Amino acid sequence: MTTSIKRMPGWAKVVSAFVLVLVVLFAGVRLALLPGLHDVFGTETHDRSGPALLKSIQDISRYDAASGNFQVVVDLEKDAKYLPDAIRGTRTLYVGAGTVDAYVDLGKLGEKDVTVDKDRTSATLRLPHAALGKPALDPDHSYAVSKQRGLLDRLGDVFSDNPNDERAVQRLAAKHIGEAAKDSRLTARAEENTTGMLQGLLRSLGFEEVKVTYGA
Repeated sequence: MTTSIKRMPGWAKVVSAFVLVLVVLFAGVRLALLPGLHDVFGTETHDRSGPALLKSIQDISRYDAASGNFQVVVDLEKDAKYLPDAIRGTRTLYVGAGTVDAYVDLGKLGEKDVTVDKDRTSATLRLPHAALGKPALDPDHSYAVSKQRGLLDRLGDVFSDNPNDERAVQRLAAKHIGEAAKDSRLTARAEENTTGMLQGLLRSLGFEEVKVTYGA
């Protein structure tokens, strides 16, 4: 006695798959409508970080007189020499937003850089030129627009400790922001603001004439 097993026809497989999708979607809607079930299957976030440790303290004598906000779109592409992009290669489009501070280092001010007349009504100060601080990226406003990776690169992400690493585009964004700050009037604005601050301070102390110059 032999038993024959009939295979499910193709149209029946398609219908079964469609019904399965509907069941899954319906179950998702039911979970969303039932708060109790949502709490059962929901996730919780726990911050188990240790306390922050103070590594060092540095005395700062500089006056931060101006700050510039910058944004740059980084288009970074890495290609393999003998392989097509679909196999090996990456391209990342990244929007980087950050700030650069301009400051005057008042700690470099010496006795010879300050001249006061006998009546203490006139003062002359010679300060170093304003300088730029390091660019600081804003993580809340910096983001990757798109990422394209070849097959080998995607496989490498599976075994990587830090897949989709964005440090390369972040460094490049900080570099471009720093260059843009150099081409701006940020240091000139810082010197203008420092002059205004010192003139207002010394005039409040009784000086009628306050002259501020900048040089090496």
